[in-house]
Amino acid sequence: MENQNVYFKPVTLKNVMKFAVPTIAMTVFMSFYTMVDGLFVSNLIGTDALSAINLTAPVIQLVTAVSTMLATGGSAVIMKKMGEHKDREAREDFTGLILVNVLAGVIMCAAGYLATDHIFAGMDLTPGVEGYCVEYLSRYLVFTVPILLMNNFTLYMIASGRATLSLICSVTGGVLNMALDYVFLGVLHTGIGGAAIATGLGYSVTTVAGLVVFSQKRSLLHFCRPVFRFKVLAGAAANGCSEMATALVTGIITMMFNWTMLRYVGEDGVAAVTIIMYVLMFASSLYAGYSCGVAPMISYYYGERSHEKLKKLAALSLKVIACISLVTVAASFGLTRPLVSVFARPDNPVYDLAVTGNRICTVALLFIGFNIFASGMFTALSNGVVSAILAFSRSFVFMLITMLVLPLLLGVNGVWLATPAAELMALILSAFMFVKHRKRYGY
Repeated sequence: MENQNVYFKPVTLKNVMKFAVPTIAMTVFMSFYTMVDGLFVSNLIGTDALSAINLTAPVIQLVTAVSTMLATGGSAVIMKKMGEHKDREAREDFTGLILVNVLAGVIMCAAGYLATDHIFAGMDLTPGVEGYCVEYLSRYLVFTVPILLMNNFTLYMIASGRATLSLICSVTGGVLNMALDYVFLGVLHTGIGGAAIATGLGYSVTTVAGLVVFSQKRSLLHFCRPVFRFKVLAGAAANGCSEMATALVTGIITMMFNWTMLRYVGEDGVAAVTIIMYVLMFASSLYAGYSCGVAPMISYYYGERSHEKLKKLAALSLKVIACISLVTVAASFGLTRPLVSVFARPDNPVYDLAVTGNRICTVALLFIGFNIFASGMFTALSNGVVSAILAFSRSFVFMLITMLVLPLLLGVNGVWLATPAAELMALILSAFMFVKHRKRYGY
């Protein structure tokens, strides 16, 4: 009720941040412990191992894409039925979809093991890096089913009114992951396979908690005898297909970055890209967390037709994002060398590559926040078409254009410039959509 009361209060920075701070904290923490993974691997094993993690990312992204589709699409279908007071039917479908996730996980795990030796064979990698890739991916695939269930249980906990538990599970899993990274890599010296196991066990915390929570009949959603309805599965897939596409696009772009850097610089370039992606991901989590936090307020004010509040919220959000952008740009420029040195020593060839690349890519931080907010705002306004156009253009179309053109003209510097150029193009499109639909939504 306390959060609901915020809707009736004036639109001020304090009231808005009550919504935004928890989601910002969650997204920042998730990105932070991903960075810590890379930190342990690069320092305790080497930058070749760090390259391997990035080279396996597109395959891992496929697992994420399927789980995201089933989680977001499934929760929408099931909670709609709960709203229609079809509680028993919703629980039957919930149980059925969870079993579909288990089956999908088993199939992807088996397919991954059959394909692992062939995935990296055509990349012209050194035997050492290829060995790291195979070792990391083979250990990661063991946790395919828990990872699918983790993504689903995270959303279903929130849908069941257990958002705090979901946050606790995420934080606990992250802390466990970091602790196990130290134990496996620093104490037991298990190699890069230990890092994959640490990640899988960290993700499994939410899975175990979800199995316990949803086995209890007092929970709003709980397991029961499943009923498989193809219409429900098709509806879940259709609802979640845009999220799946976004996840797949991320994997494709990562693959393009890797291939391009392998062509121009080699495996050191892939390690440098990984370091810079960590920095961009950490900054982007601030914007993504804020956008997710204010989305319910945007939806509420739009539904209430409170155009004055909607206008104030949009204006305030743009100011907040502008401030975050300036701070992150200044911090990234000023801390480039210390940030890079955390992952690679100054005598490592990766160091100079990453320092140069980070300084160029930092320019993108001036634009990323506005693009993330614009896409999230149109989603909150129930305009999925505009949101999808903005997200797909930014993450795929513009990145594809800049990645194909700029490296041909500028070499390695063109690779670094691809992200700022794509984000600038996306900003122009976002501004166009923002102005075009201003009167329609009254912001």
